Amino acid sequence: MTDSESDHLTLATGGYDHTIKLWQAHTGICIRTMQHPDSQVNALEITPGRTMLAACGYQQIRLYDMISNNPIVNFDGVTRNISSVGFEETGKWMFTGGEDHYVRIWDMTSNNPVCKRMFDCMAPINSVCLHPNQVEMAIGAQNGGVYLWDVKSDAHEQLIPEVDASVQSIAISPNGLLMAAVNNKGKCYIWSLNSTSSSKLSVLQPKHKLDAHKKYGLKCKFSPDSNLLLTTSADGTAKLWNTSDFTLHRELRIDTKRWIWDGSFSADSQYLFTASSDGLARLWNISKSEIDREYIGHQRAITALAFRDEVVT
Repeated sequence: MTDSESDHLTLATGGYDHTIKLWQAHTGICIRTMQHPDSQVNALEITPGRTMLAACGYQQIRLYDMISNNPIVNFDGVTRNISSVGFEETGKWMFTGGEDHYVRIWDMTSNNPVCKRMFDCMAPINSVCLHPNQVEMAIGAQNGGVYLWDVKSDAHEQLIPEVDASVQSIAISPNGLLMAAVNNKGKCYIWSLNSTSSSKLSVLQPKHKLDAHKKYGLKCKFSPDSNLLLTTSADGTAKLWNTSDFTLHRELRIDTKRWIWDGSFSADSQYLFTASSDGLARLWNISKSEIDREYIGHQRAITALAFRDEVVT
């Protein structure tokens, strides 16, 4: 990312200090700080139009205007920790998941978004992601369950890759061919996804199991080109795995042995942002395994970040 290409790019971070910070990604300068006073920040996501930021925490989901700093929408009717948030590709609806067992679909086409669909996992939810087909959702739960849910038909299925293990994060590759889930024992399970004319849901085929980390696994995410799989952990590392054969591509380690809570790739898959419990966000040059920039300003652990730099049509 050159400076001219990155002038408009914003990184959002949030955590246990009850603040959300917006940064110029290419300079490390904090543009503004938004207060999130009633809760820690569990997850962040920038809308496809890059005008608003969704933040979720304990018993709350808020939508912030990224220009004015103000929370413009508070979403009602949620309880316990909301752990995951994301958007359909055009921004017409938002999805959330949390410890109240529910995945919710929020209609974003009105000034007062309402929940129009719900899916009950009957277990606390840690992670939700949307398939590139914009119809299927993958869900990871604390009871070890991995769920696929077709939002349109309501078809769904469940599998448990490992008993007595909480699925902390779940991800589907941008090319729609792979799904990954990382658990609190540091294991990462990968499936191939296949569409068939006879089934409304993608067919899951077990593909690989990684002993990714020796400690608590926290996040998994695929690179935009689908060639790399990121896993982060309480062991102070972010590991990048080749999706061609699931060999280790790079290990990125911070000196402080703190938890690396979250990560996000640049659109060209060459850089990685990480958020960690030492209060720092970092920009890594993947090919060099080096830190290009640190984002300094949070007073406590950073547990969530969001970055969106794809071309908006």
